[in-house]
Amino acid sequence: MVRASLRMPRWPEAAGEGPDFAAIRAEFDVPEQFPPEVLAEAERRAGGPRLPELDATDIPFVTLDPVGSRDLDQAVHLAARGDGVRVSYAIADVGSAVDLGGLLDGEARRRGQTLYSPDRRTPLHPPVLSEGAASLLPGKLRAAALWTIDLDADGEPVGVELRRARVRSRAQLDYPAVQAQVEAGTLPEPLGLLPSVGALLQRRAAERGAIQLGTPDQAVEAAPDESWTLVLRGDLPVEGWNAEISLLTGRCAAALMLDGGVGVLRTLPPPQPRDVERLRLLAPALGVDWPDGAAPGAVVAGLDPARPGHAAFLEEAVTLLRGAAYTAFDGAPPEQAGHGGVGAPYAHVTAPLRRLVDRFATEVCLALAAGRQPDPQLRAALAELPALMSASDRRTREVERAVVDATEAWLLRGREGETFSAVVVDAEDGRGTVVLDDLAIRGRCTGEGLRPGIRMPVRLEQADVPGRTVRFTTTAAA
Repeated sequence: MVRASLRMPRWPEAAGEGPDFAAIRAEFDVPEQFPPEVLAEAERRAGGPRLPELDATDIPFVTLDPVGSRDLDQAVHLAARGDGVRVSYAIADVGSAVDLGGLLDGEARRRGQTLYSPDRRTPLHPPVLSEGAASLLPGKLRAAALWTIDLDADGEPVGVELRRARVRSRAQLDYPAVQAQVEAGTLPEPLGLLPSVGALLQRRAAERGAIQLGTPDQAVEAAPDESWTLVLRGDLPVEGWNAEISLLTGRCAAALMLDGGVGVLRTLPPPQPRDVERLRLLAPALGVDWPDGAAPGAVVAGLDPARPGHAAFLEEAVTLLRGAAYTAFDGAPPEQAGHGGVGAPYAHVTAPLRRLVDRFATEVCLALAAGRQPDPQLRAALAELPALMSASDRRTREVERAVVDATEAWLLRGREGETFSAVVVDAEDGRGTVVLDDLAIRGRCTGEGLRPGIRMPVRLEQADVPGRTVRFTTTAAA
């Protein structure tokens, strides 16, 4: 499966010719500016940050993010502890800068999350906070929600603590550079255990039945000529290992909230048996081995997205991960508390600079970890979060899809009638979706011979930039 994604670390000051991304943002009511009164409140907060009494600046934290990131939510340090590992994970303490019910809180609720476009970033919070006073920038004293998670030799949590603390990151690291250090055997001490811990957590996730598709992103990037291009980008191994630290923390947060009887979870129902059976029947035709008794997650984990049949199978496997939601509760736990992709209850708490719900979930966890009940105003706000996040997620998906669709049409404009080699990723009754071999472009295709997992020539019939439409036919039908 190819996903639309705009996870880009940097943007040109002025791009050349290309689609009108500003018009797309306007179409979907993306807020371009912060109100003056919100900026003023952010400036006041940035000028007088609230620092916790607990001093954890002796822990040599580092951050690990895409190249050029400034909104640094997480800093990590891994240390051996007997047969296990101590995970120290500092999360930007946005709650210390954003008052519940204040102007910053109201604007963040309106936005929901940071939205990425090829030419700009639309942040959740004013940059003076998200890229300044609240960001875990290297060498800066910062307020953090500090998770201390002790793992045993099997990667299972045996002790979890959460407290507010002041921290100071030692270095800002990026994925490509750290991946190179992994391959050279020169990882810095705070991350020296990341490959082994990350791989252990991945194995445990597979044992829980977690389903992680690991499919490439279809991303819009600036080209050398300052125009735009599309690329397919998969995660580096270090990104997967780093994600496991975040998932581990989210599982611990969910357990804390479920034990405390209040919180907000990220939920996903388990795969429907009919969807699993449909995939099992499809697997042989796409060259996918599905051993007897193997769970869907284990089958997916062994696939290579570069193989056409496997890519088509992953496209179909997205049906296993439908129904994601945010679920707030106060009292009895929700009937559906688990997350099928994680294989356990899970909560978003590790990206508060970029996602609204994380701040609220973190505040709940801080209260419960301290042995007290969350503030009534905080509890009352939890019920509003699912609708706010659903609306924000929907707008983000719409903008990302529109940006990618417009870029696809723009890159193919004037090439109608040309034939391209493509992989069929889904098809039924003479209609399907293809991904071009030489360009990271996908489009609808009609005609004879469409069958998931095969490579075939297709003819470009339409590349409509204003309509954001690309359409192909099989050469047999052309």
